[in-house]
Amino acid sequence: MRTTSLRLITAVLAVAVFSLPAFAGRKLFVSNGQTVYVPIYSHIYQGPKGKPYNLSALLSIRNVDRNQTITVTSVKYFDSKGSLVKDHFAQPVSIPPMSTKEVYVSERDSSGGSGANFTVKWESAAKTAVPIIQAVMIGTASGQGISFTCDGVVVEEE
Repeated sequence: MRTTSLRLITAVLAVAVFSLPAFAGRKLFVSNGQTVYVPIYSHIYQGPKGKPYNLSALLSIRNVDRNQTITVTSVKYFDSKGSLVKDHFAQPVSIPPMSTKEVYVSERDSSGGSGANFTVKWESAAKTAVPIIQAVMIGTASGQGISFTCDGVVVEEE
């Protein structure tokens, strides 16, 4: 009984000690606006012949602030050569607290290529929790499937 209790206490202490670094660096990032670069893959290459494997992509812009609305002023889709493929929002779009706005690129749309990307510009009237901006890519063919995500990277602070 005593050995079991000692092991349990030791395990709990070990978990607590090893978890400290994860919590020590955790900060809430706030901003009034940013430009975010998000990699997108219209396809990836597979097999010995490097055959393109088409993927659909979903750009997800998540307002994680509980109180402030953010405004997305621009969502632009670029191909592998850096040429503008599509400007997705003709007008600014408001995303209320704890809400999400998405942009979908079909699996059949290979115009972006393997090096495609989005740039997302957002702003807020007050300091706001930085939104989570990600892309989710999914592809299925011949009973096989692949899915993965790419996180957006801030390239400019407004």
